[in-house]
Parts: sequence; structure tokens; C-alpha cells
Amino acid sequence: MSQADTIMSNPKLLSELVQLTSDAGDVILKIYHSDNFNVQNKLDESPVTAADLAAHHYIMAGLKRLTPSIPVVSEEDANSLSVAHNNTCYWLIDPLDGTKEFINKNGEFTVNLALIEANKPSFGLVGVPVANHVYWGGNRLGAFRQLQNQLEDASYIQCVKTQIPIRVLASKSHLNDATKQLIDQLGSSTLIQAGSSLKFIRIAEGLADYYPRLAPTCEWDTAAAQAVLEGAGGSVKQASGQSMVYGKADILNPHFIAMGLS
Repeated sequence: MSQADTIMSNPKLLSELVQLTSDAGDVILKIYHSDNFNVQNKLDESPVTAADLAAHHYIMAGLKRLTPSIPVVSEEDANSLSVAHNNTCYWLIDPLDGTKEFINKNGEFTVNLALIEANKPSFGLVGVPVANHVYWGGNRLGAFRQLQNQLEDASYIQCVKTQIPIRVLASKSHLNDATKQLIDQLGSSTLIQAGSSLKFIRIAEGLADYYPRLAPTCEWDTAAAQAVLEGAGGSVKQASGQSMVYGKADILNPHFIAMGLS
């Protein structure tokens, strides 16, 4: 039995992981509403805030308590990257995905926890702090959405067949010329812009159809939401058509296409 199966078959553990994701969102919101973000730039010039770091420490402590045998890779701990190269099963987390959206205060940021097994995301949790929603699921496990803080209130979510005009998602921060050209080639389409891993979630909920990403992302940006989308019947493939691979020597993803039911 995979670790993902173990989690889904253990209601108490699943509930605690969902609660951890929700509570990490509350940690972020306290700083979000304080206006004291303490914004700094990492070596790659990407921003990091006090909320990124606070959520990182909260999630790390929670996962150590709930799943002590599973190591963790976090965006906010560069030293943890080696974990992925030495383990076939590990957590991959982005404590605050959409830091630019957080700084701009548009609410479109998420908390991402993904379980990686054999170089694939087998299970993922995505929290949306501003909406107080948590999504979770994985390939062959289904996909679910909790609107409040009770696991029994969870509802099943599923992709829908592609609509015409096709509803295309694009990043608010990274809508480049290559992406615009690809969207033009699709024919009749409606453009929907969203931040962070919410783009995957919109497809999983049946609210969008297609998300081409022809700009840089890292593995922690996509893994959790990919698992949820696959659980909802969708797919995430490299632009070449090959499967996404996690735990690579280079943490950057190739260009990819996420979509619902064809």
C-alpha cells in the first residue's frame, strides 16, 4: 500500500493533515492582515515574506508530528533539496504559493503540501486561506473540497468536458508572449487569469479547461495541485506530452499543459 493510500484510508490522519493545511493558512492570514510583511528577496530575486517563513515552520513542525517517518522538502529550506535525491517518498511543500499575489493583497495565494512517491505526486493538499477552503486528492483517489473546518462537510469535485469557447487559464504574473501565441492557436477561447496553484484547482472544480504554462515554475509550485487535479480526472503533462517528473536534479519544471476532460 502506498503512503497516499494509507493517508486516504486513515480518517484521523487525513483530518489532521487537512487541519494542518487550514491552520497554516491562518498563520499566513495573521500577517496578511497586519501589513507587516517584511518583504525580502532571495538569491534568485524572488520575494519572500514573514508569512512564507512562518507557514514553513508551522507546516514542518506539523508534518514531523503527524508523519515522522516521511522527510520533507520545502521551498523555504534550500538544504532540504537533497532529501528528494535520497528518498523515493517525501513531502514537497510550498508554504505560501503566490507570494506576489500575497504582497499585492489580491487573495490568490495558496498553501501546498504534496506527497511524492516514485517521482510522482501521489497525494496533495491545497489550502486557500482567504476563502477558508482546503482541497485534497490524488490519482485514483478522487478529489475533495472542504469549505469550512469540518471534514464531514467535504464534497467531491470533478473536471468537466472541455467547453467551447475553451476556458483558458493564465498566470497574473507570467503571461508571456509564448503563452499568448499558444492561446491564439487554440481558436475560440475565453481567458481567465488567476494566481498561484489556483489555476489547477479551477480546472479540478470544472470552472476552467486548459492551463498552458510556458514560463518557469518549480516542482513545489505544481505538485500538490497536480495531485488534486488528477484526482478530479484531469491531467498535467509536459509540453512534449511526457509525464511530469519530481525529484529531478534541477528543481525547475519543464513547460507543461494542465487540462480537464477532453
